[in-house]
Amino acid sequence: MTTPTTTQLDSEQLLWMYRTMVRIREFEEAAGRLAEQARIPGAVHLYAGEEAVAVGVCSNLDPEDTITSTHRGHGHCIAKGGDVKRMFAELFGKADGYCHGKGGSMHIADLEIGILGANGIVGGGPPIAVGSAFAAKYKKNGRVCVCFTGDGATNEGTWHESLNLAALWKLPVIFVIENNHYGEFTPQSGQGAIPRLSDRAASYGIPGVTVDGQDVVAVNEAAREAIARARAGDGPTLIEADTYRYYNHTGMSEGDPRPAEERAAWRERDPITILRGVLTEQAILSGESAERVEQEVRREIEEAIKFGEASPYPELSELLTDVYTE
Repeated sequence: MTTPTTTQLDSEQLLWMYRTMVRIREFEEAAGRLAEQARIPGAVHLYAGEEAVAVGVCSNLDPEDTITSTHRGHGHCIAKGGDVKRMFAELFGKADGYCHGKGGSMHIADLEIGILGANGIVGGGPPIAVGSAFAAKYKKNGRVCVCFTGDGATNEGTWHESLNLAALWKLPVIFVIENNHYGEFTPQSGQGAIPRLSDRAASYGIPGVTVDGQDVVAVNEAAREAIARARAGDGPTLIEADTYRYYNHTGMSEGDPRPAEERAAWRERDPITILRGVLTEQAILSGESAERVEQEVRREIEEAIKFGEASPYPELSELLTDVYTE
């Protein structure tokens, strides 16, 4: 196991990270079970295993900063401050959901806290992030935008066009590649000739860094530097986080074609376990207090599921509300 990065973060920040990572894991595994039981409609793309990326990055953001997300976006929403009750209501297709039950798992948004929306289109987020960053620069409000994408999106034209424009105009945007090594079921080696995706930053004259995506402290420090650079007007940074999704492309079903030994090896580097080790070593967390956090989060998730199930369905009269074109 790789030694976690030494940190200057205080105990309150580290405990927030731990609780938030546990919240994401519990949310995702509960959502996966609900999908397997056909209690929620549609597919869910689970973020379990990648929690350190969203939490490490978003721990540096202000509420006014913005993010764009992906089809595997629940973790980003929770790390940015999303309400798990409204998220579950959305998954159930209910009126109290973030999109009033019309968006589902892949389209959760909350503009009040800077979540510009998850996106079911691979590579759909980068142009939106560039637009948000352009607005921030134009208004000189000091805000930044973080654009989360998977490794597969780096082969889309929208991704390259967005990096080119952001670099040209020195926009305050940070591009975060969550490299979980698979585009659906195609390994990274079958998608592109460049194994280290942060090397692509050189094509646009911007900094590129690869970081251990299982170490939330390492992600936090890389993101902190990139965000400070963006706020100072020095333009974008590309961060590649080396990580892994624990479950199938969608849901928790059997039949995952990835090698069993590979999946087991990544489970040995669980990001929550790594952070728990850091907190235990620094006497910030004990086995008892860690268990207490997990129990509290499980109760929170149980209450959120009850809220989502009890929420009413949208009225038929609301069918075309929020529809921009017919």
